[in-house]
Amino acid sequence: MKRTLVGNLESLWRYPIKSMQGEELGASEIGTKGLLGDRTYALWDESTKRIASAKNPQKWSSLLNCHATLEQTPQVGQPTPTVRISLPNGVTANSKQPNINTLLSSWIDREVKLLSTVPEAPSLDQYWPDIEGTPHQDIVTQLFMPPGTFFDSCPIHAITTATLDRLQELYPDGEFATCRFRPNLLINTQSAQADFVENNWVGHVLCIGNTVRLKIDTACPRCVVTTLAQAELPQDSNILKTTAQYNDVIAGIRLSVVQGGTIYQNDSVWLEEIEV
Repeated sequence: MKRTLVGNLESLWRYPIKSMQGEELGASEIGTKGLLGDRTYALWDESTKRIASAKNPQKWSSLLNCHATLEQTPQVGQPTPTVRISLPNGVTANSKQPNINTLLSSWIDREVKLLSTVPEAPSLDQYWPDIEGTPHQDIVTQLFMPPGTFFDSCPIHAITTATLDRLQELYPDGEFATCRFRPNLLINTQSAQADFVENNWVGHVLCIGNTVRLKIDTACPRCVVTTLAQAELPQDSNILKTTAQYNDVIAGIRLSVVQGGTIYQNDSVWLEEIEV
């Protein structure tokens, strides 16, 4: 099979609790459901019976100001490690505390439950701002999640430095920080050319390091989360407007696991064409 070197793995991230800030890793095991420990917890809204997500910012944008870190390295076939939560009010807690649900409910002023087991037919609310080029405008829709996961759609999400650089060129006043896009993998294409390079990777296989192979299933459409204030970044609707205007609201790619293994920061990244 034809292989082309496309860059190196500049950084890798997991997000132990859905919609909270995650943790940058030096290495990670890749299993059938992506990075071990990624989106292994989520908050459950007792009122709506749906998963809490910053995709509905009126209710849940404050989750982006929380940080979640696993207290142990997750292992294949082992129970989910305890997660430590740092709230913006300075309170820290962990998932083993008997009062964790009461503490989180009091902070967010909604009755919530911290889940590590996925409910049947999980779904979330997604708000679409009034931005031309997005699928809907100024409405909230229900998004059904893949069964057995807290993912929106796919186990792994990646974006390239070339795409972030291109968006920055198109909107110089914006702050296109990696955390706005919440990728698992940031791929440095090692090129001075700023372009939406990964658009052309869909349908191929991404090979990282010695063993990991990931099928590139689709391009990744963006949502309101990219516009929200988080990690000292300001709220900015032009982040999504720029993505919609110049690349059909696409920035990044969605991937599924063909072959797992361990990946490391700075690993080489190869694009493998699938023979038909």
